Amino acid sequence: MSLDLVGAVALTAACAAIIGILAIALPLGTARRIQAAVALSAWFAIVVTLGATGALDADTGLGPAGVGIAVALPFIALAVAGAHPRLLAPAIEALPIELLIGVNALRIFGLFFVLLHAAGRLPAPFAPTAGWGDVIVGVTALPVALLARAKVRGWRAIAWAWNSFALLDLVVAVSLGIASSPGAPIRIFYAEPGAGIMSGLPWLLIPGFLVPIFALTHLAAFVRLRSAGGRGRPAYGQWARR
Repeated sequence: MSLDLVGAVALTAACAAIIGILAIALPLGTARRIQAAVALSAWFAIVVTLGATGALDADTGLGPAGVGIAVALPFIALAVAGAHPRLLAPAIEALPIELLIGVNALRIFGLFFVLLHAAGRLPAPFAPTAGWGDVIVGVTALPVALLARAKVRGWRAIAWAWNSFALLDLVVAVSLGIASSPGAPIRIFYAEPGAGIMSGLPWLLIPGFLVPIFALTHLAAFVRLRSAGGRGRPAYGQWARR
């Protein structure tokens, strides 16, 4: 079985799991949960379409700039919705910190970066750095989530440190990916192969869908860590039942 096929199955399953977890966990009425699931599924479908048509290919498509837009646009849209008091802000502020941390266990699939590098399909330092960073985050996510849930002594400092490292890992991975991509205006690393395969399926699912989602969980976790108890609070009231 090829690495691409295994990656397609695993990454699709990870995307589906995230859609389901967030749709169920958001403290919304049934109608709004369905809307959230549909919106996330539509985003997933758009990313799949972009990858399948080669729209972001470095030679025939938009290239690294297109990949950057695919990462930035949904992140900005969700960040704005998540900060708006009439959109998702009340729901995000009510999410348990342990869920926001624990969902990052799926970043264990960053191991694919390491495997792709070993197969000579992704360059260093991008692939090893992004891959092992994700593995560390994924392996430690559930233990940190359990500490946060139990509110053991020092859990908040541990959660702050973990969340900071996890978000920084995403920033570094995206930066190295851009700096290693053929056609990138700020390409720094010219070792072959470049990071061009990240613009096609199944690997586009990582920067196009998973990275923005994970980044937003970290931003939401920082918001929750600033709150008194780090747990959800029933502040959404009538808004959540719409």
